[in-house]
Amino acid sequence: MKSQDIRKQFLQFFESKGHLIVPSAPIVLKDDPTLMFNNSGMAQFKEFFLGNGTPKCPRIADTQKCLRVSGKHNDLEDVGFDTYHHTMFEMLGNWSFGDYFKKEAINWAWELLTEVYKIPKENLYVSVFEGNPEENVPFDQEAWDIWKTLIDEDRIILGNKKDNFWEMGDQGPCGPCSEIHVDIRSAEEKAKVSGKILVNNDHPQVVEIWNNVFMEFNRKADGSLEKLPAQHVDTGMGFERLCMALQGKTSNYDTDVFTPLIEKVEQITGLKYTSNEVKDITEEQNKTNIAIRVIVDHVRAVAFAIADGQLPSNTGAGYVIRRILRRAIRYGFTFLNTKEPFINKLVEVLADQMGEFFPEIKSQQQLVTNVIREEEASFLRTLDQGLQLLDIVVAKTKGDEVSGEKAFELYDTFGFPKDLTALILKEKGMSFKESEFDASMKAQKDRSRAASEVSTEDWKVLIPGNVEKFVGYDQTENEVKITRIRKVDSKKDGILYQIVLDNTPFYPEGGGQVGDKGTLVSANETIDIIDTKKENNLILHFAKQLPENIEASFIAKVNTDLLTSTSKNHSATHLMHLALRTILGTHVEQKGSLVNPNHLRFDFSHFAKVTEEEIRKVEDFVNTRIEEQLPLVEHRSIPIQQAMAQGAMALFGEKYGDTVRMIEFGDSKELCGGIHVKNTGEIWHFKILSEGAVAAGIRRIEAITGDAVKHYFSQQESDLDAIKETLKNPQDTLKAVVSLQDDNVKLKKQIEQLLKEKAKGLKGELASQLQDINGIKFLATQVDLNPDGAKDLAYELGTLGTNLFLVLATADDDKPMLSCYISKELVAEKNLNAGIVVRELGKYIQGGGGGQPFFATAGGKNVSGIKEALEKAIDFVK
Repeated sequence: MKSQDIRKQFLQFFESKGHLIVPSAPIVLKDDPTLMFNNSGMAQFKEFFLGNGTPKCPRIADTQKCLRVSGKHNDLEDVGFDTYHHTMFEMLGNWSFGDYFKKEAINWAWELLTEVYKIPKENLYVSVFEGNPEENVPFDQEAWDIWKTLIDEDRIILGNKKDNFWEMGDQGPCGPCSEIHVDIRSAEEKAKVSGKILVNNDHPQVVEIWNNVFMEFNRKADGSLEKLPAQHVDTGMGFERLCMALQGKTSNYDTDVFTPLIEKVEQITGLKYTSNEVKDITEEQNKTNIAIRVIVDHVRAVAFAIADGQLPSNTGAGYVIRRILRRAIRYGFTFLNTKEPFINKLVEVLADQMGEFFPEIKSQQQLVTNVIREEEASFLRTLDQGLQLLDIVVAKTKGDEVSGEKAFELYDTFGFPKDLTALILKEKGMSFKESEFDASMKAQKDRSRAASEVSTEDWKVLIPGNVEKFVGYDQTENEVKITRIRKVDSKKDGILYQIVLDNTPFYPEGGGQVGDKGTLVSANETIDIIDTKKENNLILHFAKQLPENIEASFIAKVNTDLLTSTSKNHSATHLMHLALRTILGTHVEQKGSLVNPNHLRFDFSHFAKVTEEEIRKVEDFVNTRIEEQLPLVEHRSIPIQQAMAQGAMALFGEKYGDTVRMIEFGDSKELCGGIHVKNTGEIWHFKILSEGAVAAGIRRIEAITGDAVKHYFSQQESDLDAIKETLKNPQDTLKAVVSLQDDNVKLKKQIEQLLKEKAKGLKGELASQLQDINGIKFLATQVDLNPDGAKDLAYELGTLGTNLFLVLATADDDKPMLSCYISKELVAEKNLNAGIVVRELGKYIQGGGGGQPFFATAGGKNVSGIKEALEKAIDFVK
């Protein structure tokens, strides 16, 4: 069976059992602060398990894109080394929200696997929770009795809490589970060892394919369990493993989920991948296989994350995506000898292969390709720098063992995993102290864990069963009651209280708009609300203290000054989006936004810098709509198909229901849940402050409106007055400034000429100070020149011959600068690099820099460090 057919049959089967088939949620989560990525099929349904929402159907099925690379579920380091772990994978799942339970779930799972997919019953084993007396959770007799009617008892395995009790997190819904495992070994192997003893023992051909979770309990903050008011079913089946079983393979990578990607890698690299059926392969071939598996797995994770809106970056989820991609690049660099970007070429194959079921990978194909190509080029440069730095570390090391702290510095700065460092050192007959590396790694993780440590108490429910109502579209204050509260203690924010109200005018952070601030006012006190967020369909109001009487009635008051400014920026964002699509082209799509009281930020797809003329046209377009005083037309609950048919723009990366809210300002029509002005005239004026690149094919505009524009123009006027006063109030200010610039250019040329003559004069003096060290002409000294003069002097000395290694220091205007010149012959023969030299020596002057291998500079703040930097320079040539 083709993988496409396997997926379709699963969904058709559960549709026939009365399940609503829903699309996969994005792999990148925007409305769940407890998760960085969607790591399981049930993540998008958490609010239903928690009782904070009602599903449109009590039976649902789908296939969900999942990513497991951080936190509790972290498979990253296993990927590539075995045949069945992945970063991004598909989870086929069926859910019951208070409807059917164990009997139906188990029987349907068995029916699908054995009657529809026709997996031989003798290849299957199942597990049942054995119970846990310490937590007063009994053996799952009900599941055992159901399985006894379907399968021989000797194929039913008792599982412990680790394997057969599933939990959403440290707190929340949980329950026993029943796993289904498949044994795809050969008949000969089965005859030797029973598959029963290989279940849950990491055997590559005896693997779990389906987990049926029975949500019966709620885990409280103190670790105790309480029964849930309704019983739910949450199942998940690994699509890639199912394909392996149905296609008669012994590796996920031998299925048609991966073979098109593998064939493309073979075509690009000229290397061959051997399937899992081939035995006794060489160590070299095994390394090639692992590298190819890493690359074809990782490109899927990275491509879908970017398509869903997460660009690689240096923080948070973006850092995780960058780390996955860099792991793939590094395996290609080390084991496939790929020195140029190539992973981006796999995106086309991926889009053709999965675009029918996941249309986002097709529609975002060009963007994904460009971003990955740019990331590859950047990291390959970084790898090259790191390799040169490692050479310097090796040269400085006495003996054959490099410091583990230095190896960790390579990992931390250049993304060098320790196995890459170990591999390179091994080739040089060296190693590094792993205990020091591990200690540095642990210290970093401990710092990170301490910074993010959070302790959350259970909810204290004051008004059970209340369905919270948001009234912020119509009012900014109203009478409220507190329905539940909980205390959260984190290293980052300290103690905060999360308050839920029976109805609220406070807008929770979402769609790029920040959460509202304001107060809760009772007859006796005022509580400041410092932020508002949404979690699992609950609107959480954050406060540093609780009211003395939590059962009192309050007036919830939004800070309208902040909200008014925010709403102006939000409405201007819609107008600017239309302006960009009108002026630059309809290829422009939103890729991210931030709307707060101070300014707006808008990321969008465009493959060239926006010119000054285009920026002026965008400003004029938006300001014309402001002057037209277009009224807000709001459709609160319109079918999404109707909104799209009317030309509404769906905001990038957002999740929409069957009915949506559509906002119109003239020709601007967008699906949006945010707060807006009633008339564009309220915005007053729109001004773009900056435009620049965020990533390949992604541009960012920052702009202001309203009072911020008034302040901007006022500041510009003050600056102009100050310039006039400085220039003695000339009649024509612009002409005076141009004249001043002309004079400055003439003076600079004169100074440059004088410095060149001074440098020539120093040339002979310094030539006599050159030392011969190991055949290298070496000099490190401070000179009384500015940085440009030092550069001229270095190049003058460079004409004296080959084998010159020169470090010149200057302290012009008390600003230390180091300049390093290395003859090109030395760069080639001795693998010396001026950029690395100045980065190392720059530490002594509290700075850094870079440049070309033969000439580089580093600026800093500490003039007194020049002496030590010059003394250390000799270490590079000794």
